[in-house]
Amino acid sequence: MAFDIEMIKKVYDNMTSRVDEARKIVGRPLTLTEKILYNHLWEGKPTQAFTRGTDYVDFAPDRVACQDATAQMALLQFMHAGKPKVAVPTTVHCDHLIQAKVGAEKDLARAKTQSNEVFDFLSSVSNKYGIGFWKPGAGIIHQVVLENYAFPGGMMIGTDSHTVNAGGLGMVAIGVGGADAVDVMSGMAWELKFPKLIGVKLTGKLSGWTAPKDVILKVAGILTVKGGTGAIVEYFGEGAIAMSCTGKGTICNMGAEIGATTSTFGYDDSMGRYLRATNRADVADAADKIAPYLTGDPEVYAEPEKYFDQVIEINLSELEPHLNGPFTPDLATPISKMKEEAIKNDWPLQIQVGLIGSCTNSSYEDISRAASLARQVADKKLKTKAQFTINPGSETIRYTIERDGFIDTFEKIGATVFANACGPCIGMWDREGAEKEERNTIVHSFNRNFSKRADGNPNTLAFVGSPELVTAMAIAGDLGFNPLTDTLINEDGEEVRLEEPTGDELPPNGFDVVDPGFQAPAHDGSNIVVSVNPDSERLQLLAPFAPWDGKNITGAKLLIKAFGKCTTDHISMAGPWLRFRGHLDNISNNMLIGAINAFNQKPNTVKNQLTGIYDTVPSVARSYKAAGVPSVVVGDHNYGEGSSREHAAMEPRFLGVKAVLVKSFARIHETNLKKQGMLGLTFANEADYDKIQEDDTINFLDLLEFAPEKQLTLEFVHADGTTDVIMANHTYNEGQIGWFVAGSALNLIAAEA
Repeated sequence: MAFDIEMIKKVYDNMTSRVDEARKIVGRPLTLTEKILYNHLWEGKPTQAFTRGTDYVDFAPDRVACQDATAQMALLQFMHAGKPKVAVPTTVHCDHLIQAKVGAEKDLARAKTQSNEVFDFLSSVSNKYGIGFWKPGAGIIHQVVLENYAFPGGMMIGTDSHTVNAGGLGMVAIGVGGADAVDVMSGMAWELKFPKLIGVKLTGKLSGWTAPKDVILKVAGILTVKGGTGAIVEYFGEGAIAMSCTGKGTICNMGAEIGATTSTFGYDDSMGRYLRATNRADVADAADKIAPYLTGDPEVYAEPEKYFDQVIEINLSELEPHLNGPFTPDLATPISKMKEEAIKNDWPLQIQVGLIGSCTNSSYEDISRAASLARQVADKKLKTKAQFTINPGSETIRYTIERDGFIDTFEKIGATVFANACGPCIGMWDREGAEKEERNTIVHSFNRNFSKRADGNPNTLAFVGSPELVTAMAIAGDLGFNPLTDTLINEDGEEVRLEEPTGDELPPNGFDVVDPGFQAPAHDGSNIVVSVNPDSERLQLLAPFAPWDGKNITGAKLLIKAFGKCTTDHISMAGPWLRFRGHLDNISNNMLIGAINAFNQKPNTVKNQLTGIYDTVPSVARSYKAAGVPSVVVGDHNYGEGSSREHAAMEPRFLGVKAVLVKSFARIHETNLKKQGMLGLTFANEADYDKIQEDDTINFLDLLEFAPEKQLTLEFVHADGTTDVIMANHTYNEGQIGWFVAGSALNLIAAEA
């Protein structure tokens, strides 16, 4: 469990010399992001002035973190890499497979029974390969990482899109697919296109009802769900320095919702305080010694327009609390406008459930501020109008807030405390009545609110806000309630107003925990046998994907032309499907079942060109695969938005999809497709999307000439015999083309082992 202080000191020793060298070569002051990236260049790579958004660069991350749903496939792949032990510190966290239903104790016990096979596999494979293992109930990966492993100036990758949470402690922490993680765990370089830089200058200071969450809700409204694609967001200014470390983490966490590669803050006193409070004083001491290297150069922040590709300025003193949604995290509405917007859009005003916690907002500060509102329910003779739930982020948080009386406070207003796990945030919520698919409103402090995300009901309208705002809204039970101006009627018929939330940045009596839930790996795991039952429904050993046959792909059938938003939730749903994340064949039965077919505007209903019959997407894909017929998926903008789950790439690969052609990709998904040996292509002319017809057969005309920066030519043959020739762009470099040729990146790793 202990962090590696010697590794951190080595990072810091290198940082001073490498940053000084980079500053000379680039010929200008450096942002914090650039300092961290230059310090983590792969050994032997020359320092140079990289072109943002163009140059692919090899990096050497310090850490890898995996959550249980994605760790299964990542570790199944790592087992094929032929390595005796992971090359960098790696952890696995069991947080996704615990379904919220009645309460923490019973829900955790049920999960341990239902997913025992998976937990045992992850425990044993971690033990064998030198991986730290966090048991079910220990907490949510990102909160546990922030409490134990994140450090200023470090670089980490993780198999979850919200790995970016660690930016709150000054890291460059990036969500990736499992194949990327396998690269790093195997001791190889990790490749990333050198990002563009977005600077967010925070002036003023948060106060009253406004919280760090409102900063990222505001930014999401400005940049939208794809405005940060290909960029790292760096926050700075007096407002950033005045904010708590965990508040910074909240902002970075939801950077995933604007498509950003990651987000980060410069090292300051709040980070030092947090490190010391979480028993890492030696890290704080080491960081203090090189503090100027752990933030951007003063010249950068004085004239940010010179050094960032885009600059946004937000005055925190004027920022209003926001609620974002429904169905997308970038539909930002100030609380003062919510009632008007709700009425205009016919959103149900009655709030059914308020949910706080999750990896995004489960800090001591978050919970204490929410508890200050919960105490007012009894004090002001109110009753909570909506159901109310809490997901603590870690056992350390849960134990500490129980010790300090917050859980008792919440339970007195009828709240349910779920397990220290993701729960409703990722669809692991057995919500009573959800199957009726009634139109209803919920509010939560999570990060995503896509359709069906929380409870599987497409008619649940989910709105994202800060924990304190969500608590107030749950007390009122009214989406139109503005706690800054509105009053409530108490049991005596009196008008009362909720007082502004208050709370402590860190626990006055320190953090405490009896059993954090950590299992250290064996010193020598060579004799440990990892077995997988061949009849298991949950786990399946992987077989290598076939290499490219060196020929043009011809006679391919259009599998689906997806219309509109197609996130990884649409491509590979979570919720109950999480139980199959270690079994590629079984989980492939959810492939693209949420995507909307552009030709009939229905989900999971596509035409089988071999039979002329409409069937589910997985069934049609399996039909084509059985007949030896390749298939192609066509999509819209920001295809693959959302989670890092590489299942959304592996499932199409497994079921015979050869290429995905879209208007634009979300970063992680595009990389995942490449890693699995697929063709991720974009329309050279977006209007060509409209030329794709339901009965199309697709022929690649020049795949034999596949090369960097060279378009590919695709012929679409329509049912009436006419054709359209479409040009497709791609971002493959020579190495990535090698993945395609070999059949996958993993095939290359295994060949070199």
